[in-house]
Amino acid sequence: MTSVPVPKGFQALPLAVAQLSLAAVLKCGQSFRWSTFPIPSHTSQDPEVAQETELPAVEYRLCLRDRVVCLRQSPDTLFYRSYFPDPQPAPPEALSREAETLVWLKDYFQLDVDLEELYTQWSSKDAVFAKFQERFKGIRMLRQDPWENLISFICSSNNNISRITKMVQNLCKHFSPPLLSLPDHCNPGKVCTYHPFPSPSALAEPTVNATLRSLGFGYRADYIQRTSKMLVDTHGLSPLSPEMREPSEVWLDTLRQVDTAAAREELLKFVGVGRKVADCVLLMSMDKKEVVPVDTHVHQIAVKHYGLKGSSGKTTMTPKLYDDVNAKLYSLWGDYAGWAHSVLFTADLKIFSNYGLAEATPTTPSPSPTKAMAKLTLDGQVADDLSSLGVTPSPSPRKRKAKDSTLNSIQSPPRVTRRRTNVGS
Repeated sequence: MTSVPVPKGFQALPLAVAQLSLAAVLKCGQSFRWSTFPIPSHTSQDPEVAQETELPAVEYRLCLRDRVVCLRQSPDTLFYRSYFPDPQPAPPEALSREAETLVWLKDYFQLDVDLEELYTQWSSKDAVFAKFQERFKGIRMLRQDPWENLISFICSSNNNISRITKMVQNLCKHFSPPLLSLPDHCNPGKVCTYHPFPSPSALAEPTVNATLRSLGFGYRADYIQRTSKMLVDTHGLSPLSPEMREPSEVWLDTLRQVDTAAAREELLKFVGVGRKVADCVLLMSMDKKEVVPVDTHVHQIAVKHYGLKGSSGKTTMTPKLYDDVNAKLYSLWGDYAGWAHSVLFTADLKIFSNYGLAEATPTTPSPSPTKAMAKLTLDGQVADDLSSLGVTPSPSPRKRKAKDSTLNSIQSPPRVTRRRTNVGS
C-alpha cells in the first residue's frame, strides 16, 4: 500500500490504529468535546494513488486553553496540527508550540503504554476479551484534565452520550469566551467557533444554576454550580498558575499523586458525585488505571461472562455488590482493569453496533457482552523532553511514581511497556 501523504499544514506521528483508534476512543463516552468533520473526497487525486492509499476521511478537533488541536488518522499514522488565535506566532515560535502539541498528544492519549501488549495479556487470560480484540482494537484510556472530567461526568448521571455531549458543549458556549473560528470542510462558507472549557469560578456564580436549567440540565445544574463553588470557596481564585489555571484546578491535579482510596474520598465530597462518577474521574484523569467504574450494566457483564453470582435482571447496586464486581474484574485483568473494561463497554454501545464489521470474519462475529447494554445510559459514569515543558508522565505500570505535574500553557497534560514514537514531517 502506498504511504498516505501528509496533509498540508499537518505533522505526522507514526502510530498504528491498533495502538490508537480515534474513531472509537473519541466517541465511546470518555470525552465529550471532540467535534468531527468529514473530509471532502480528493477528486483531484490520481485515481490509482487513491485506490492504493487509505486517506483520512474524518478530522477531529478539540479546543484547549490556548489552541485548537486537529487530528486525522490513516492506518499507520496520526496527523496533527494546531490553530492559534491572533496574533499568529512567528515561524520559530510556531515550531515550538507545535512541539508542545505533540507533548500534549502523547500525554493525553498515554502513548507510552503499549496497547497491543495489553490486548495480548488480556486475551491470554480472558476468552471473552479474546473474541473482541480484533474488532475493537485501539481502544485506550485518555488522560484528561481532572476539572473538565469531573464536571462532564456530573453531567452524565442517568444520561446518554449524545445528550452529555450537548450539555458539555453548552457549558463551553455559555460560560467561556470564544478562542477562534475555523471553517467547516464540507461547507467553506460556514465557520465553527471554539470555546475552551470554562473555569471553576465561571461555573460557581449564583446565576449559573438558573441558566443551566434553562438549557435542559435539570437537577445537574445545581450539582455543577455547587461543586464549582465548593472548589472556589476552598481553594480561592489566585494565584493563577503559569498556565493561567485556577488554584482549584491545580489542586485536583494533585489527586493523581495520592492513592486511589484517598483520591476517591476527596471526590465523594462534591455534590452530585457518587461512587460511579468518582471512579470514572479516577480512571479517566487521575491515573488510577486499575479502577473499574461499575453500574448495573457492568454487573450484568460480570454475571453473564465471569461467574459472578447474581441475577441477570435489574439489580440494585449496593456498595458490597459494587466492590464485588470491581474485585472480580480486577482479579481477571490486573493493574489495567479499567482499560480492559473500557473495551467491553465500548463494544456494547449501540453506536458501535457496526464498528469493525468490515474487517470481522463473517463466520465468527464478535459477541455482545450483554444485550442489556444495547440501550445504554451512562449511569453516573459514563518526547521529546517532557520535563522542559512541565509534564511529568503518569505512573509506570510496574512502579507508581509519587510525582506529577501538568502541561504548561495548553491544558492538562503516560504505564506495561513504554513505546518509542518518532515524529515525521
